[in-house]
Amino acid sequence: MGEGGPLHLDERFLRRALQLAERARGHTSPNPLVGAVLVKEGHILGEGYHPRAGEAHAEVFALKAAGEAARGATAYVTLEPCDHFGRTPPCSLALIGAGVARVVVAVRDENPLARGGLERLREAGVRVEVGLLEREAREQNEAFFTAQRKRRPFVLLKAALTLDGKAAAPSGDARWISSEASRRVAHAYRQWLPAVMVGVGTVLRDDPALTVRDPDFRPFPLMLEPPPLRDPLKVVLDTEARTPPTARLFRPGPRGEPARVLVLVGKGAPRERVRALEAAGARVAELPREGEGVSPEGALAFLYAEGIDGVLLEGGPRLYGAFVARGLVDKVALFLAPKLLGEGRGLLEGLRLERMAEALRLRLHRREWLGEDLWLEAYVEG
Repeated sequence: MGEGGPLHLDERFLRRALQLAERARGHTSPNPLVGAVLVKEGHILGEGYHPRAGEAHAEVFALKAAGEAARGATAYVTLEPCDHFGRTPPCSLALIGAGVARVVVAVRDENPLARGGLERLREAGVRVEVGLLEREAREQNEAFFTAQRKRRPFVLLKAALTLDGKAAAPSGDARWISSEASRRVAHAYRQWLPAVMVGVGTVLRDDPALTVRDPDFRPFPLMLEPPPLRDPLKVVLDTEARTPPTARLFRPGPRGEPARVLVLVGKGAPRERVRALEAAGARVAELPREGEGVSPEGALAFLYAEGIDGVLLEGGPRLYGAFVARGLVDKVALFLAPKLLGEGRGLLEGLRLERMAEALRLRLHRREWLGEDLWLEAYVEG
């Protein structure tokens, strides 16, 4: 039994807060997803979630819905209430001012600028409990927590493979290895992470749109209703600015929103090509060269400074290989299709390990069938 209430009720209301937080998936970066529920005598008085960065936090919406009834209530919050003055006032002070008697928190905030709310609440005489459903809360905000810990964006590598491990035919053709069902799940990853990155080779070969279309939100089991759809920032690693200004990624999205395109080029990239990309609507950033291209670390450092806390890698094999070789991939999502290709391009190019003992180990997180495709999620260990 939790302090002040049966544990099963605490779990019920805190899980409801986690479900509320999912309503904003894809819209809060670099802030985390947060949900809040105010309860008194087993009845919900108010609910809220953080809709997007710069707007009010979940606790504020819940308190406004509850009004004066919040006095003496219990607040269930998925993340430690913030304790700093940023674009919004501290939620810790809002809860204290409303007279909330007890606060149940799933997980502490790891942002040093925001944490401290639990201590302030306790000093004000509010009963505080933390740690219930912590695993679920951490998984819900894994991009946020990874970025806080590593000081770079969380990186998810997503790819479709044949059963003999090929990501494309020798010509580079990869349409389509996986099924439509798998591609819909892949679109949910685009909704989740604020940026999707490809190499210029993928743009030249496949001319992808990189938009969110009809996603299947199965990767997020807490989600009860789909969030408003939005396209991610489209990032191209393109040392010599070879991206065609006519590429599909510059076109408006399926909901009519203007495309947001960032092309990361190397210092000294041809100026006429850079100007053509800017005329097409791209933002072009010049980064230091490392060898023949822009370093993955440099690209991630630039995105992190821009407030990007998560990146979805979508190809191709050279990009995948470079990021894996540098230890910059946190999670992989693979869709294995029942096809054999023989000669073709593997998943990772440029990564050469001589002994099996050197192989990167993965910790399997998900194994699920999508029609005939096998969908795997795994974390990179070490």
